[in-house]
Amino acid sequence: MEKAYKFPVFSRLSIITATIILAYGLTPFVKIPAQSIIIRFPWAVFNYDIDFDTIVSILVAFLAAFGIDWLIQTHPQKGTNTLLKHGIVPALTAWLIGVPLAFIDVGLEWWMVVGLGGILLAFIFLAEYLVVDSESGFHLPASLGLTAISFALFLVLAIALQASGLRLFLLLPAIVMTVFLLVARTLFLRTLGNWNWFWALGIGLLVGQIAIGLHYLPIQPLTFGLLLVAIAYPTTLLVSGLKENRHGWSLLLEPLTLFTFLFLLALFTNG
Repeated sequence: MEKAYKFPVFSRLSIITATIILAYGLTPFVKIPAQSIIIRFPWAVFNYDIDFDTIVSILVAFLAAFGIDWLIQTHPQKGTNTLLKHGIVPALTAWLIGVPLAFIDVGLEWWMVVGLGGILLAFIFLAEYLVVDSESGFHLPASLGLTAISFALFLVLAIALQASGLRLFLLLPAIVMTVFLLVARTLFLRTLGNWNWFWALGIGLLVGQIAIGLHYLPIQPLTFGLLLVAIAYPTTLLVSGLKENRHGWSLLLEPLTLFTFLFLLALFTNG
């Protein structure tokens, strides 16, 4: 029988989730003029517009990261560096909830996105709590769920960045850094405690190189995102298989199947 402590304290979970949803829910009612930040270099000038929605997205990302750390403090096997281990995916999720909200008028659809985002965030908090105990029967399904959601979030981010028309010097660091963090987190889960920073950086740079080439091609944002995921996700599974000492088809079958599926799906969506 599973012990009660294997599930998070409901009061903490509800407080964190409700606070983030409340922050997003208040954004339509707060009107603050956007501020421009200009950074000048001898060879270039960068102009960034910071509005209230951007500030909220950044704040809720930090809130989600510190919130999951606060939630995991109740786990008897919490260990150390819980913020680094468990804060990446919740922070990215909380931030990405605000991406579709920026393109939708306030109404039923807008509130549905907020509500569904809250449900997804609560699930991620629960999964992050469950993977703390590597001996638990919940660890494997929770880690698989976190991995799938992580790359689904990256897909949303890549689509949003490409659709927004960002210049390459802004798009590229966002993609490389996100892939680096998500791959490191995924390998940490699959190898039960090894961050594999070198592999994560290599995959991040590889995806960044692919993004440079795709950025200038006349393809749809969805196709752009699917092609990047088709490189990032299977490559991560391949490295995970190497770390688990797999060989032959046992090593290649899952990455090749996933790559083929995502690649064909990307070609189909661009047609």
